Amino acid sequence: MQITNQIGDQHEAATETGKGTKYLLPFILITSLFFLWGMAHNLDSILIPHLKKACELNNRQSTLIDTSVFFAYFIMAIPAGMLIKRFGYKNSIITGLLVFAIGAFLFVPAANTRTYELFLFALFVIGCGLTILETSANPYAAILGPPESSSKRLNLAASFNGLAAMVAPIVGSLFILSGKTHTPEQMAAMPDATKAAYLLEEASSVKLPYIILGTVLVLVAILFYFMHLPSMKPQHTEVETKPGFFSVLKFSHLSWAVVAQFFYVGAQVCITSFFIRIAQQGAGLDEKTAGYYLGVYGFLFMAGRFIGTFFLKFVKDYVLLSIYCIISIFLCLVAIYGTGIYVIYALGGIGFFMSIMFPTIFSLGLVGLKSNTETGSSWLVMSIVGGAILPYGMGILIDINHDDIQSGYIIPLVCFIIILSFGVFGHKVKNSVSS
Repeated sequence: MQITNQIGDQHEAATETGKGTKYLLPFILITSLFFLWGMAHNLDSILIPHLKKACELNNRQSTLIDTSVFFAYFIMAIPAGMLIKRFGYKNSIITGLLVFAIGAFLFVPAANTRTYELFLFALFVIGCGLTILETSANPYAAILGPPESSSKRLNLAASFNGLAAMVAPIVGSLFILSGKTHTPEQMAAMPDATKAAYLLEEASSVKLPYIILGTVLVLVAILFYFMHLPSMKPQHTEVETKPGFFSVLKFSHLSWAVVAQFFYVGAQVCITSFFIRIAQQGAGLDEKTAGYYLGVYGFLFMAGRFIGTFFLKFVKDYVLLSIYCIISIFLCLVAIYGTGIYVIYALGGIGFFMSIMFPTIFSLGLVGLKSNTETGSSWLVMSIVGGAILPYGMGILIDINHDDIQSGYIIPLVCFIIILSFGVFGHKVKNSVSS
C-alpha cells in the first residue's frame, strides 16, 4: 500500500472518486479503535488507586502507571510513523492491535506474582500498541473527507473515545475494585498469611477484564485483516519541499500544537488519575461509589465530545477551544479550593469542557502541512508524553503536601492556561515556512 503525505491531494481524491460514501465503513472501523484505546486509558484511572492498594505504593509510585503508558508514546511515535510509511495504515493498525493485546495478556502473570514492575512492563507494551494505533487512526480519520470538516470528523470519532471514558470506570468498578479498604494500622495488625492472601486477591481482580480486552483486540485485528481500507493516493504530481523530522517544527502552529497537546494530555491524565482518591478524601465517598462517579465523569466527557462536535458546525474550532479552556480554569479553582461534593461536580464539568481539546488541537496542528502530515502527526503523538511526566509531578506534589489530593490540581490549572494561549494565538498558520 502506497501512503501519501499530501493531505490536500487526498481530500480532493476522496471528493472526486466517491463523494465520501466509499469511506463510511472505513471510518466506522477506525472509530472503533478510538473506543478501544479509550478503554485502555480509562482503566488506568481505576488501576492507579487499585494497584496503590494491592502493591502497597505511595502516590508518586502509583503514577508510574501513567508514566509507563505515556512514555511509550514518546519512544514509539517515530517508529510508528516509519511503520505507516513502510507498510501502510492497514498493516500498522493490525500491528498496533496485536501489540496492545500482548500487553493486556501480560496482566495475568503480573497479577499472579503481584509484581508491580511486571504490571508496568505490561502497561508499557500496551502504550506501544496504542501509539501505533493513534499515529495511524488520527490522520487517517482526518483525511476521510473534505479538509474543512477534519475537526468535526476527528471529534466525532473521538466521541467514542469519550464513550469508553464512561464505560471503563463502570467496568473497572464492577470487576476490579473490591470496595475493601484497610487503614495502615489495620494492615499492620493483620497476620502475614491473611495480609498476603488479601493483597493477592486484590491484584488478581484485574485478570478477567484484561483477558477479555486482549481477546477482543485479537478479534478486531482479524476483522481489519479481512476488510478493505482504501489507499489515499495522490492525484497530483507537483513536487513539494518536505522538511525533515525536526525542521517541520518551523511550522509555528505545529510547534504550538505540540506544546498544547503535551499539557492537555498531562492535564487529562492528572485529573482522572487522582479522581477516585479526591472523591474519597474530599467528598467522603467509598471506593466503589467513587469509581461510579468516575463513570459519570466519563459520561460528561462523552457528552462534551458529541455536543462539541455539534457546536463546531457554528463556532470556529479555535474559538470553542479557547472558551472551553477559560471555563476549565475556573472549574480547576473550584476543585482546588472547594469542599465536599462540589469538588466532584467541578471535576465532572472539566471532563465535559476538555472533551474536545485533544482532537481539536490535533487537527489545528496538522492544518496546511500537506506532505509533512505524518511527521507532524508523529510529533503530536510524541507530545502525549505529557501524560507520563505531569502526573508523576502531581504525585510528588501531593506527597509533599501530606497526601492533600486537592493541592495537586494546581498542575491541571496551569495546563489549561497554556492551552488557552494556543487557542488564542498559537494556532495561527503562517503563510510561508522555509525548510
